[in-house]
Amino acid sequence: MTRLFLDTNVFLYAIGGEGPHREPCRALLAAVGRGALNGVTNSEVLQEILHVRARRISMKDATQAARSAAGIVAEVLSVTAEDMLDACSLLDSHSNLNVRDALHVAVMQNSRIGLLVSVDRDFDSIKTLRRLDPSDALDLLPKNT
Repeated sequence: MTRLFLDTNVFLYAIGGEGPHREPCRALLAAVGRGALNGVTNSEVLQEILHVRARRISMKDATQAARSAAGIVAEVLSVTAEDMLDACSLLDSHSNLNVRDALHVAVMQNSRIGLLVSVDRDFDSIKTLRRLDPSDALDLLPKNT
């Protein structure tokens, strides 16, 4: 089964307030949780969830959200020194990427993952990966699930 890298915004929209991305993100995470899709993420995504939810809601909410995200995915990839250096190279050549996004791309490339689920269109400039909106990623579900 193809691995899908899940960006931070998938988790945050799923647990956030009403909006157009909330339900597709929830459905996607439910599919990942039951093993119908092979969703992975990295430790930096968990750190982002922790940071955002602690700042916006509370530390208790933040720790629950990060633990839940780690428990839903099939794998949490580590961020290595090689990933950090590769992110620096990406930042040198892609001025539209922010630091965290460059790090996610580097982890994906070094882990041979070509599909990213995110609402962030800044990733579209990276030709070595394909970004899917959460609703489009649901089209990857096997027809019998």
